[in-house]
Amino acid sequence: MNDRRLRLLGIPVLAVLIALLTMDELPTRVDLGLLAVHVAVSLLFTATLWLGTSTIWKWLRRRYPAVEQTRRRLWLLTATCLLYSAVATVAVVAVLHLLLPPYFSLAPGALLTQITFNLIPGTLVLMLYESIHFFEQWEHNVRRAEQLSRVGVQSQLEALQNQLDPHFLFNSLNTLAALIDEVNTPAQNFVEQLADVYRYVLLSRDKATVPLREELAFVEAYIALQKTRFRDNLRVQQHIPVAVLDRRVAPLSVQLLVENALKHNVVSREHPLDLTITADEATGYLRVQNSFRPRAAGLRPGTGVGLHNTVHRYELLQAPLPVCIEATDAQFTVALPLLPGPEKQQLPADA
Repeated sequence: MNDRRLRLLGIPVLAVLIALLTMDELPTRVDLGLLAVHVAVSLLFTATLWLGTSTIWKWLRRRYPAVEQTRRRLWLLTATCLLYSAVATVAVVAVLHLLLPPYFSLAPGALLTQITFNLIPGTLVLMLYESIHFFEQWEHNVRRAEQLSRVGVQSQLEALQNQLDPHFLFNSLNTLAALIDEVNTPAQNFVEQLADVYRYVLLSRDKATVPLREELAFVEAYIALQKTRFRDNLRVQQHIPVAVLDRRVAPLSVQLLVENALKHNVVSREHPLDLTITADEATGYLRVQNSFRPRAAGLRPGTGVGLHNTVHRYELLQAPLPVCIEATDAQFTVALPLLPGPEKQQLPADA
């Protein structure tokens, strides 16, 4: 613990307080000289006791740092500080007796009274240092517990992910495609599109950004899978200029917006879901817009974690523009900033 600032502030403040409390009456303008002497004497005692007591405390903290040594350290701290206060008080009084003999006596009774009084500031200093140390240790332990908790959760997540080797699943999809009868073209196409989707997930999961053309190809395969389920109830339009296909986006970020649209809105023959994906080089945004018809209140509402994480990912990527979210009674729109290509991109070191 670096207590330099604490000493510079605490010693004079405590000295002045003790000087004012020990004076018989408040000083008048004529007594300012006497007040100055009184404060100077109090400052000498306070500085001697503070510096010595804090030095003993720091030494014992280094000598007995373990939690199980706390009781022993506190007993030694009490004994050594009592001894130091007595010796330091006698030494200071002896010096002041040479300078101001009428006011500082070396009589045993006077010395005992002075020693007893000086135990008050010494005790205050010890309580202050122990309190600061206690809260620093508490804060350190809380942070350590949070870090251990995060590591534990991450380990559990990795363990769950590793229970099924992703490459094994990908290879199994290819094997399944080979086993399907060639005349069953819809099934063949579905498995191939599913394999394409999974291949992209495997290849992009460790990348900070991917070209927009790759993300859109993945989204197209994902939409084809969803059309197998929703058929004509899902209507998708894309308007993407060729000039922006080499710009980059966070992997799976566009697909997440499509998935959210399907997850949180009614998709039926009476209410088909209209989904539009557009990009504008002038504004630097890619927009995913869908008709807004929320599912029935009886279903569990979305938590918004996925969209929040997308916003945070683009912040970490130092995107030139923020992610924009706009909701009306009829439409829900999310605009993702288009990131520069690899020759212009400057990603953060930990991206």
